[in-house]
Amino acid sequence: MNNIIEKLKKTQDLDDNELRQLLECQNTDDIEYLRKSAEMVRQEHYGKDVYIRGLIEISNFCKNNCYYCGIRAGNKNTDRYRLSSEQILDCCKNGYALGFRTFVLQGGEDAYYSDELLCSILTQIKNNFPDCAVTLSLGERSYESYKKLYDAGADRYLLRHETASPEHYSRLHPDSMSHENRLKCLYDLKKIGFQTGSGFMVGSPFQTTDNLIADLRFLQKLKPAMIGIGPFVSHHETPFADFENGTLELTLKLISILRLMFPKVLLPSTTALGTISPTGREKGILAGANVVMPNLSPVMFRKLYSLYDDKICTGEEAAECRNCLNNRMLSIGYNIVVSRGDIKE
Repeated sequence: MNNIIEKLKKTQDLDDNELRQLLECQNTDDIEYLRKSAEMVRQEHYGKDVYIRGLIEISNFCKNNCYYCGIRAGNKNTDRYRLSSEQILDCCKNGYALGFRTFVLQGGEDAYYSDELLCSILTQIKNNFPDCAVTLSLGERSYESYKKLYDAGADRYLLRHETASPEHYSRLHPDSMSHENRLKCLYDLKKIGFQTGSGFMVGSPFQTTDNLIADLRFLQKLKPAMIGIGPFVSHHETPFADFENGTLELTLKLISILRLMFPKVLLPSTTALGTISPTGREKGILAGANVVMPNLSPVMFRKLYSLYDDKICTGEEAAECRNCLNNRMLSIGYNIVVSRGDIKE
């Protein structure tokens, strides 16, 4: 297996059979060699620096009914909320004082946040914090909408493709949602000039090794600046409530594979990783990730942004999240840095 890992490290590519062997490998020595190789490549480009993003969950209203998501429109047992412009700017002010230089505005697909309103919010953030980057993660919108948001100052956009297989996509989403449109949105974002992020769930219902290989191939074609992956974690108010969660082991393996395939990519160690394992985020960094995303959302709303069950850090103030993660990173020899954290060119 070491020769396959060395080939991946050298060429950033493998054939499908080699990828399959790596994804299905159970040998602990081989998996550790993969992890060490990814960590070495990560340190070549980013040293021991960990970039932080201040996550602001602006709304748990969503028009969609994705079968895996706790804020799906069909969940009638959740209290809905929206943050005002003032609340969002307060989160940014608080985050700036804590050393955040990237803010991530994330939410469901909520028509309340019109282009006009979002552009106003973006302009105020950029005026107040000109040395900061703004990432949006607000789902599928039109090319014209994305262009307005970019022109208003948004730097990055994160839109997970979820799965590169149309058949698999149809098993995770209702007929009203289009795999073709999801991919179109990603190419629109790149064409406009966004630092574009994509990604997928690991261990989602019905996922196969072939699906994962297709995901990696799609990412090779897209060439994103950011790749967000995390384990599938079930939510009790969804059709997938009884499905098993994705595993820590496969998620970490994929983080390492992605680091070797995309040596300079921005690769988060996600909250979902920390949810399925007490040291999941630290293990993600050691596997090749270089970004963490503490929560800046008002504490009173955090439990309501419930994409999956047992989400961590829902009761902590922003400063607590920041300090906790700082200590966690220091414990493994890494350090959080005050930086926009752009991709290395």
